[in-house]
Amino acid sequence: MIKTFKYLKKYWWMLLLVVGLLYGQAQAELALPDYMSEIISNGIQSGGFNSSVPEMMSKDSYDHTLIFMDDKDAKIMEDSYSYIPFADIKNDELPEAIDLSNKSVIKDSGIYVLNDLSSTKFKQLQKVMDVPFLMVNGMESIGQGDTSFISKDQANQMQEVMDKLPEGMTIFDALQMQPKEETLKMVDEQKSKLEELGDVASMSMVKGEYERLGVNTQRVQNNYIFSTGIKMLAISLGGVLCAIMVGFFASLIGNGVARRMRQDVFEKVESFSNEEFNKFSTASLITRTTNDIQQIQMVLVMGMRMIIYSPILAFGAIMRVLNDGSGLIWIIVLVVVVILAIMVVTFAIAGPKFKIVQKLIDKINLVMREDLSGMLVIRAFHTETYEEARMEKANRDQMKVQLFTGRTIAIVMPLVQFVFSASTLLIVWVSAQQIDLGNMQIGQMIAFMQYAMQIIMSFMMIAMISIMLPRASASADRVFEVINTKLNIQDPSTPETFDTNEKGYVEFKNVSFRYPGAEEDVLHDISFVAKPRQTTAFIGSTGSGKSTIVNLIPRFFDTTSGSIKVDGMNIKDVKQTDLREKIGLVPQKGVLFSGTIESNIKYSDEQMSDEQMQLAADVAQATEFISQKPEGFQSEIAQGGTNVSGGQKQRISIARAVAKNPEIYIFDDSFSALDFKTDATVREALNKLVEKTGSTILVVAQRISSIMQADQIVVLDEGRIVAKGTHDELMASCEVYQEIAYSQLSKEELENE
Repeated sequence: MIKTFKYLKKYWWMLLLVVGLLYGQAQAELALPDYMSEIISNGIQSGGFNSSVPEMMSKDSYDHTLIFMDDKDAKIMEDSYSYIPFADIKNDELPEAIDLSNKSVIKDSGIYVLNDLSSTKFKQLQKVMDVPFLMVNGMESIGQGDTSFISKDQANQMQEVMDKLPEGMTIFDALQMQPKEETLKMVDEQKSKLEELGDVASMSMVKGEYERLGVNTQRVQNNYIFSTGIKMLAISLGGVLCAIMVGFFASLIGNGVARRMRQDVFEKVESFSNEEFNKFSTASLITRTTNDIQQIQMVLVMGMRMIIYSPILAFGAIMRVLNDGSGLIWIIVLVVVVILAIMVVTFAIAGPKFKIVQKLIDKINLVMREDLSGMLVIRAFHTETYEEARMEKANRDQMKVQLFTGRTIAIVMPLVQFVFSASTLLIVWVSAQQIDLGNMQIGQMIAFMQYAMQIIMSFMMIAMISIMLPRASASADRVFEVINTKLNIQDPSTPETFDTNEKGYVEFKNVSFRYPGAEEDVLHDISFVAKPRQTTAFIGSTGSGKSTIVNLIPRFFDTTSGSIKVDGMNIKDVKQTDLREKIGLVPQKGVLFSGTIESNIKYSDEQMSDEQMQLAADVAQATEFISQKPEGFQSEIAQGGTNVSGGQKQRISIARAVAKNPEIYIFDDSFSALDFKTDATVREALNKLVEKTGSTILVVAQRISSIMQADQIVVLDEGRIVAKGTHDELMASCEVYQEIAYSQLSKEELENE
């Protein structure tokens, strides 16, 4: 998979954008649990008050709070609040423009309003006010019969003191009368107990103070929940937008990489010589270009969304859980270890099978391709049952592996779901004890559960992607095996150019050739010269090397020894494109491409004139059957030319080569599907054409009648040239040629020719 990174370089800016968007999405996901915790703890439990420091206080509460402070702390509080007499109170001067519907509490005393403090001074004030403010509200609660915040003995002692006070004297009046040291000592004694009550108790006290001031606390609560909910909605929409954009750019990157990879595979295959084609079956090349690249594309798209996103989300959630101070991180560690153990076992069982799947897909493609191409043979020999059994076996083998991997993966989700549920129960059980002790709020528990799920899901996503990686890695290896295949036939590092003064000359000099992996040569010491305006023909028994000779000229193979020159240049010293530009090839098997007759004839040049196309069709004797079609040259050609006959296919193939107007024509047994009359007419038209153009014709033939008029006939036997000459010369001197001639024509026919 590392090799695929070079394809990502072009999309570096998109990758950076995806990382940024994923970071934004993760931050949105991580922010929501905190806001949910605030709604539960502050909005519901504390009535919408999110600070233990009141923004405004009555004069009595302010004065009573100072009783429980030393001089230093009292100075901090005095600097933090400003006094506003009742007559000067205006609603728009109060915090958040709170409407004081009932001002009776402050009617004769005014109000203290919190100044605009820096964060440092606010924290300092909060530290010095927490316990004293709780003491004030706690004593007021004792007067109302609420003793929940202190022990029973302490409550009884406090009640006894309050009962002994003279009529009209409050506990605060008594505290002001006693020495400051005793009051501060009492504060120290109650400090640990009051701190255990936590922020919820402090904010509840703030709510009580606001109610005494006449504030509509219900409206404050509703406003807090509504504003926090709006923030959550905005953050959620931001996260959704980031996720949509990530999906968009990830798809662009994945499809772009797949497109470039397919293009590279296709271009590489186009440059393959026959030797490289022998290494890869056609079915395998199709699978590598389609299914294998699709696997890589899928992992890239999912990987960008999971491999990058999961660590960001997991790290952020872990940091928030650690900062939370709940001490429950061990639960997450335990759950993650269990899930990873499940994934490792699953990976060990199913991973190796993914590598087998692609080979089995190759097998299915191979069987299907052979069946489609050999359908007529299958029907003729009535072997449909046998072929169905082959397909059934290939299908069943692939199905078994897919079922095995599918069932293995299917077990994972129920197990993980069980772990999720068990972890939720464990979190609730442990958190309940902490809530009971006052060490945790309900909102904290909810937030922790959400963070735990985010961490667990992150590791789950990473584990799932790791299961997909082996198959994608195997696919990548198969694709790059094609892309990195070293070509045996390559252009020279410093190519030369052809001599424009010599055109159409082909010279073989002591050429020998051996197929890759073969034990002996199939061609031995081949030497001949083919000249312009002449026809050089090759004839011999099956397997004598006729087609091999003409395949060496365009460098479909390279010679084992000896040299081949075209226009005076060694073909290994020039570019393959320059060499093949001079050649018009008609192979043994007529190959047509889907499209029209016109597109096939104009295959070498789409801008070719209609006159040139018509001339090529006339030479190939294809005009007659083309004109009989309703759409003429615009008639459709099916894939592989299956909607035209063998003879028509050959004539269109010949017309395609003629339309190119090459210097060298190579006809590799290209007249075998033509009747004798058409064969003779085509050869006659070709001879007239080359007289005008100065081209060279090389013909491989099985029929003696097709080459009798050739200027030079090369007779081959077991890869060696046994004779060269004209028809008459060979009939007089070459026994091999005579045997071929007499096996096809009678003595009278040969003499009449």
